[in-house]
Amino acid sequence: MTEAVIRTRLWRDGVLAKEDFPFEELSELICEPGCMVWVDLQAPDPARLAALGEELSLDKLAIEDAVAHHERPKASRYATHTFLTARALSLDRASGELCDVQVSAFVLKQAFVTVHAGEWFDIDTIVARWDENAELMRYGVKALAWGMLDVLVDDQFEVVQALDDEIEDLEDLLFDQGNGAHQLQRRTFALRKSLVRVRRAVLPMREVVNTLARRDSDVPAELRPYLDDLYDHVLRATEWTESLRDMISSVFETNLSLQDSRLNTIMKKLTSYTALIAIPTAVTGFYGQNVPYPGFGHHSGFISSVIVIAVLASALYLAFRRAGWL
Repeated sequence: MTEAVIRTRLWRDGVLAKEDFPFEELSELICEPGCMVWVDLQAPDPARLAALGEELSLDKLAIEDAVAHHERPKASRYATHTFLTARALSLDRASGELCDVQVSAFVLKQAFVTVHAGEWFDIDTIVARWDENAELMRYGVKALAWGMLDVLVDDQFEVVQALDDEIEDLEDLLFDQGNGAHQLQRRTFALRKSLVRVRRAVLPMREVVNTLARRDSDVPAELRPYLDDLYDHVLRATEWTESLRDMISSVFETNLSLQDSRLNTIMKKLTSYTALIAIPTAVTGFYGQNVPYPGFGHHSGFISSVIVIAVLASALYLAFRRAGWL
């Protein structure tokens, strides 16, 4: 099992005062007026998280959700804190592989606790967003929650943009005769699978942000425009994701229709050539009868049969060409 990594930060009256302080000082610091503490637990063991839960009076159900890896993004309000969980997304354009990891947070009055797996997710991106908006730290823990969700929503936007580009490339390949239908179908299915996972991460974010920014909550008025802007980004990502679902369905259906059309064209050509082959077969079969016929036993019979074959086959070929079958 991966060893847990703990990071800490302390703000006093909105100003960063200390970083990476000992975990044992947490209880004392959150009781001091004007202090705001951040604790990050990367791949925590259940015992360490349970101990922290007892120390901060965290709900047991929320702790269970924090260590689970397949929770739906949500926001739950408890007596002493609000629990948030969302998913960080990343798309490898080269391989088309979608990576996602659960990021959870406990929003207390003077403490902000984040929990995530120790995989590819980099918590430094969230720390950098806090540092870029250092003036917001004086508005309390909700500013930390906003910074975390803002980073996650931006990552989701990038993934949706990448999926949009991939779908546009698929649309260009639809009418490319040199493109393998099997390869195109595999790419389409892979994108549909990734899009389903993206929708599961993006759509519930409206509820998460709405719970955090609810009008009857204690969100400072100065921070509310940032949360409103975040909610607007979530709505845009949601609408974009829904439009991509329609686009990928359209690509899939169009690809099937084009395959049916190409199959019909092939069948027409095969039918035409079969009819052309049937003419010499019929004529030679007629002239191969074991009974006398005009030209029987003479060279004139062979010449007449060749002329009949050539004339009928040419007429049928021209008829098929006019009909667009050949």
